[in-house]
Amino acid sequence: MSAAGRGTQAGTGIDRRRFLGTVAAGLAATGGVGLLAMGDSAPAHATRRPTPRPPRRPRRDRPLFLGTYTSAAGGGNGVGLGTYDTVTGRITATGVVAGVADPSYLALAPSGRTLYAVDEQQQGAVTAMAPAPDGPPTVLGTRSTGGAGPCHLSVHPSGRWLLTANYLSGSVAVHPLDRATGALGERTDLVTHSSPPPGPGQDGPHAHQIITAPDGRHVLAVDLGNDTVYTYRLDGTAGKLTQVAYATLRPGAGPRHLTFHPSGAFAYLANEVDNTVVVCRYDRRSGRLTPGMPQSTGTGPGTSYPAQILVTRGGRFAFLANRGHNSLTRYAVEAAGARLRLLDTVPVGGDFPRQIAFSPDQRWLFAANQKSGSVTVFAVDARTGALRSAGAPFAAPVPVCVLPL
Repeated sequence: MSAAGRGTQAGTGIDRRRFLGTVAAGLAATGGVGLLAMGDSAPAHATRRPTPRPPRRPRRDRPLFLGTYTSAAGGGNGVGLGTYDTVTGRITATGVVAGVADPSYLALAPSGRTLYAVDEQQQGAVTAMAPAPDGPPTVLGTRSTGGAGPCHLSVHPSGRWLLTANYLSGSVAVHPLDRATGALGERTDLVTHSSPPPGPGQDGPHAHQIITAPDGRHVLAVDLGNDTVYTYRLDGTAGKLTQVAYATLRPGAGPRHLTFHPSGAFAYLANEVDNTVVVCRYDRRSGRLTPGMPQSTGTGPGTSYPAQILVTRGGRFAFLANRGHNSLTRYAVEAAGARLRLLDTVPVGGDFPRQIAFSPDQRWLFAANQKSGSVTVFAVDARTGALRSAGAPFAAPVPVCVLPL
């Protein structure tokens, strides 16, 4: 949830579509086969060669999950289930995991065996689910986050801890995860962002994101209300956070979402309120983030709220979702990650792109368009970073998060 508002959302079920390869087998003609065809008996010592099994074609459909607001008008009934075609990008609905309240953000465990969702309500919670290969995920349980309006969560690379940002409370929470099942344990820590004071027009801290740095040593929490990014060290035994540094943006920036360059030496910060992006230098030893100068999003003077920024695996391009302007900005990443150069913006094909995500192979970019109730898909040119629409939008009830696997 953000200063720009939740709006409506949709989470519709999705029909799983499978593309199975046809298996064709053939036997090579041999002299022995010819003799048998003519009625001769095979020698007693003769054995038939096993028929070789042709390799299966790779499946074209891959799982996809959708987050929504169940409490919003026209919203979904839980976590939406679907598939996407890896050749065309086309999404197909397969169902829904009902009973998960306001699952506005989703994350997958490093093992791939457990899916987590925030329950973005006044009494905030997180829910764990175990995906199944041929059916809906099994809900493993729900735990309180100790705060209100959790809007983001991530799994520590160790797979042992779930990290959650409570937007309305301006706090971050830690939950232990069962090593075998990924189920949630009781919360081990809750930290409220009490200083510095809120930025202009803000009523208090608003934690919007919490992630682990690529080196795994530090956890960073982005707070829109305080114009600050906090750095913590996570105790891997007790599950406790200790603040080691913080970086303050210019007043009224409203930082929302941070992503790291693959080198781990730089990070890119999307500022929701002042409609800018900032390149930050990251010190691995101290965990300190040093913000650079604000840069344009390419959206012009109109109202626009940057939402999420992504960087390609090779570190050559970055993409930013712009709500209001309803576009995707493409940047070239230069100077080994130290510089972003604005290339262009393209229409997202929907209204209010709340969140964007790559497919694992990064051939496809998905945008969850909250107000238009749609998910749009773009093919990503690996050489130029150019985006090409993959076809008509997929209708979904108020989608605010899309997670392709």
